[in-house]
Amino acid sequence: MSSALSETESSELGLTRRPLVLCNETQLLLEMDVCGEVFKRQMAHVDAQHWCNLTHFLSEYHLFSSCTEKNSERIGCYWPNPVVEGFIIQIHKLFFSNCTVERVVWVDPSDDLLAALILVPILLTLAMIALVVWCSKRSDILA
Repeated sequence: MSSALSETESSELGLTRRPLVLCNETQLLLEMDVCGEVFKRQMAHVDAQHWCNLTHFLSEYHLFSSCTEKNSERIGCYWPNPVVEGFIIQIHKLFFSNCTVERVVWVDPSDDLLAALILVPILLTLAMIALVVWCSKRSDILA
């Protein structure tokens, strides 16, 4: 008994084989250039001082990303792939190289604040314990 399904059985189960399509990287690069040119034209309408704020060009970037994805899949390449990633990095260097990430510098709190942050929970815990003990002794006296 063979474990492989016949062509009839596999088509009845909805299992169809797609022809193997190899990724044509040359065609992919040409298509990425088209996506890049469209993105460059759209970004020309965005003031350069707003290039680091995604809210000013979100729809343009979404269209660019969709273009690269759809063209990759149409040509038979998976997405993302090294060719597309390299192209996207070039676009990022062209438009977003001057965008810096503002890093938050964590500083230790002052000694006064640190003491308050430590002492307040300790004092509240002691007060709650004292209240519970006092209430339990009081109920013993009334009983």
